[in-house]
Amino acid sequence: GQRLHMRCIPVATASVIYHKFFRENSLQNYDPYLVAAASLYLAAKTEEENVSLRDIVNVTYRTLHRSKPPLEMGEAFYSLRDSVSSCELFILRTLQFKVAFNHPHKYLLHYLKFLKDWFDPYKWESVPVARTAWALLRDSYHSNITLKFKPQHIAIATIQMALQCYGMEVPLQENTATPWWKVLSEDISEGIISAVVRELTQMYDLEATISS
Repeated sequence: GQRLHMRCIPVATASVIYHKFFRENSLQNYDPYLVAAASLYLAAKTEEENVSLRDIVNVTYRTLHRSKPPLEMGEAFYSLRDSVSSCELFILRTLQFKVAFNHPHKYLLHYLKFLKDWFDPYKWESVPVARTAWALLRDSYHSNITLKFKPQHIAIATIQMALQCYGMEVPLQENTATPWWKVLSEDISEGIISAVVRELTQMYDLEATISS
């Protein structure tokens, strides 16, 4: 998605499509790289991102075969193109054509603007809480967290995790009976926030183990 210069929402949609597909199907039964390429193509259509099937085939091939020359127009290209197109239709049927999702991004933007007014301007600008929360949200799509929790709850949990990273607390919380996150979402709880943070932590631990 980054190599195709896709916006964050289409990439997020592609990730959810991918995770939803493999929630219904075994990873051993389908080529994950083909499903990933088809998910990008389907997400680009869903989110009206101007990405052609040809570009997706070329970029995904180049990503998987970095030591090989670029894919030329020919039998191999047309075979891959047809495979991605067929896989796209199969994913659509598997997901019953439900490929439009409510992402946490708009909630995170709104919540950060809300919290910014509570903090001393210098302190807010000097600590990258907002940037860290956005990074956590982006990374959350590496796993199926978005399938388990509401987008509002994920947005709040990423802010809470970012605050914890820098040892910061929302001002005036000691003088109120209602936590800041309860003001933003009535149906959230401390247990839900902890569950999301725990899933994120486990995701990072798993990726660290794999990379090492």
